[in-house]
Amino acid sequence: MKGGGSLPTKRGWRGLVVAVLGLVILSMLVPLVFLLGLHNGFHSSGYATEYQSHSSGVGNFDALDHGNSGTKSEGDQLEHLDNLMRRLGPALSKDVLENFTKEAENGTKSRGAVQVNAEPKSDLPVLPEVLQKSDSGTNNKMVGGAVDVTVYVKDVTGGESGKSCQMEFGSYCLWSVEHKEDMKDLMVKKLKDQLFVARAYYPSIAKLPAHEKLSRELKQNIQDFERIFSETTTDSDLPLQIEKKLQKMEAAISKAKLFTVDCNNVDKKLRQILDLTEDEAHFHMKQSAFLYQLAVQTMPKSHHCLSMRLMVEYFRYPSLDMDSQVEKYVNPELHHYVIFSNNVLAASVVINSTVVHAKESSNQVFHVLTDGQNYFAMKFWFLHNSFKEATIHILNIEDLNLDFHDKKNLLHLSLSEEFRVSFRSINKPDAGQMRTEYISVFGQIHYHLPEIFHNLKKVVVLDDDVVVQQDLSPLWSLDMEGKVNGAVQYCALRLGQLTSYLGGNNFNRSSCIWMSGLNMVDLVQWREQNITEAYQQLLRSGGMRVASKSAGVLLANLLTFKDTVHPLDGLWALSGLGHNYNIDAQAIKNAAVLHYNGNMKPWLELGIPKHKKHWKKFLKQDDQFMGECNVNP
Repeated sequence: MKGGGSLPTKRGWRGLVVAVLGLVILSMLVPLVFLLGLHNGFHSSGYATEYQSHSSGVGNFDALDHGNSGTKSEGDQLEHLDNLMRRLGPALSKDVLENFTKEAENGTKSRGAVQVNAEPKSDLPVLPEVLQKSDSGTNNKMVGGAVDVTVYVKDVTGGESGKSCQMEFGSYCLWSVEHKEDMKDLMVKKLKDQLFVARAYYPSIAKLPAHEKLSRELKQNIQDFERIFSETTTDSDLPLQIEKKLQKMEAAISKAKLFTVDCNNVDKKLRQILDLTEDEAHFHMKQSAFLYQLAVQTMPKSHHCLSMRLMVEYFRYPSLDMDSQVEKYVNPELHHYVIFSNNVLAASVVINSTVVHAKESSNQVFHVLTDGQNYFAMKFWFLHNSFKEATIHILNIEDLNLDFHDKKNLLHLSLSEEFRVSFRSINKPDAGQMRTEYISVFGQIHYHLPEIFHNLKKVVVLDDDVVVQQDLSPLWSLDMEGKVNGAVQYCALRLGQLTSYLGGNNFNRSSCIWMSGLNMVDLVQWREQNITEAYQQLLRSGGMRVASKSAGVLLANLLTFKDTVHPLDGLWALSGLGHNYNIDAQAIKNAAVLHYNGNMKPWLELGIPKHKKHWKKFLKQDDQFMGECNVNP
C-alpha cells in the first residue's frame, strides 16, 4: 500500500522537473535565435568565416542586420566632419546667405530667381529659391558683357535632397571632374559585388532541404572569396585562377535566382548594402571637399618658407631700407595703383605684369598694403627686385591711424570678398538647371582708401590675383561722369535678384552687378558723396534683414555703389580664371586684365593648368630665395 501510494507523487515531481528544464532551455534559445538572426530566416550556422570578412573591407550579414555598427561609426565621423566644416567654414568661404538651406529646398520657383539660404520671415516677401552655402570661387564672365553659359559639369544630384554637386560642394566638383582618374581595381570591386549578392541569396537557399548541394556550393564560393579578400585588396595581388572562381560564383548565383526564395530577405539585404555604400560615398565626397577647401586656403609650405627667408634677410641688411621717393607717394599727378595682398609672389606678378606692358613706367606708383606678418618680407622683396622705373610703396595696415569706430576690425588685412551665387538665368528661367557664378567685391579696408591716400585724387585698385596684359594708362584719361567706381559689370545677375527679400525699393532692380579686380576709383567724388559712411550705415542698418554677416557685406557693397558705378568695357577685365575651365582662348588673349577670382589660384597646385601659364610668365623664376625654398608654382 505504501509503495503504491508514492508512485503518483514521484511521477508528478519528475514532470515538474522536465517542465522547468524545458522552460530554461527555451529561455536560452529565444535570445540565441535573435542573436543569430534566425527570426529573419538567416542562418549563420556553418558559416565559419562570415565574421572575419568585416576586417577585409567586405560587410557581413550581422553587421547589416544588428545595430549597423559600421554605419554608426561612419555617422559619427560624418558628424565630426560637419562640425569641422562649420568651425572652419567662415575662414574657408564667403557664404552669401548661410542659414537658408532647410526651407529653401521647398521654395517656389520664379523667373530669374536667386537661391537664398534662409527661412523666409513672415513679414518679408516669399523667397523664390535658395542661395546655397558654398566655398568661394569665381564668376563665369565673358568679354563685352556676353555671359559664358557653358556648364562645365552637368547637374549631378547628391542623395534625396536633389542638390547638384556644385551647389553642395562648390568648385571642388569642377576640379574633381577635371582631374577624374580611371577607376582602379575593377576586378576587386566586381568580386565584392558578387560576394554581396551571394550572401543575400545564401540564407534563403540554405533553408531549402532539397537543394543542399547548391547551398554547399554557394557557401564554398563565399568562403573562397572571403579568403581572397583577407589576403589582397588590389587587382595586381589577385590569384591567377580568379577568373575561374568568378565564373563559378556567377554560375551559383544564376542557379540560386531560378528557385523560389524569400524575396523580402534578399531585397532587404541588397537595400542595406546599397544604403551603406551610398552613405560611405557621400561621407568620402564631403571629406574630399573639406580637404580641398583646406588645401586652397592654406599657404603652401614653400611660400611660407620664402616669406620667412625674406624677413630674415631684411633684418640682416637694414641699411637697404632708404626711402628716397617719399614725394612720389603723395604726388597726385602720377598714376597710383593700390594692391591689398599678403602674398609676396602674387603682388610681384601684378606689379611686374603692369610695368612690362606700360608705355611709361616712371610715372607709376604701386602702393602695396599688407599685414604685419608679411610687411618685412614685402619690403625686402621689392628692395631686392627692381621693376623698371616704377616706384613701390609698402604699407602696413596695422600701423595706419585710421578714424574708425571699431579699430579692432582693422587689425587684420581684409582682401576682396568673394561670394558664390546660384540662380536661374533671366534669359532662360524655365531651364531646370541652376547657374552658379562667383562675385568679387571690395573688402572692409577698401572703404578707407580716402583716409589712407588723403592727398590723391584717383587710384586704380587691383586685386592680387590678376595679371595685366595691356597698358592701363588710358584709364587715367577716362571720363567718369561724376561716378565713383569704374568697374566691369556682370549683367547675367541683376541687383533686384539679390535684394528682392529686402523691404526697400530705393534702387534700380535691373542694375547689373559690378566686379572688383580692376577698379578705377575717383577719391574726390568718394569724399564728396561720403561713400564710406554710406557703407558703414548699411552694415549697421537694422532694415537690412539678412541671415549672416557675410550676406550683409555683399549687399552693402552692391547697394553702396548702386548709382555711382561707371561701367567699363568688358574688354578691360575677364574674370573666372580661378574657376572656369572653359573660357575661350581668344577672350583671354583680348582681355586687358585676367582675374583669377575663385579657389583655384594660379600659385596653388590646384590651379587650372592651362590658365596658370599666363600668370607664371610674369614670375621672377631665377630668384635666389625662390630656389632655396623650392618655390615652383
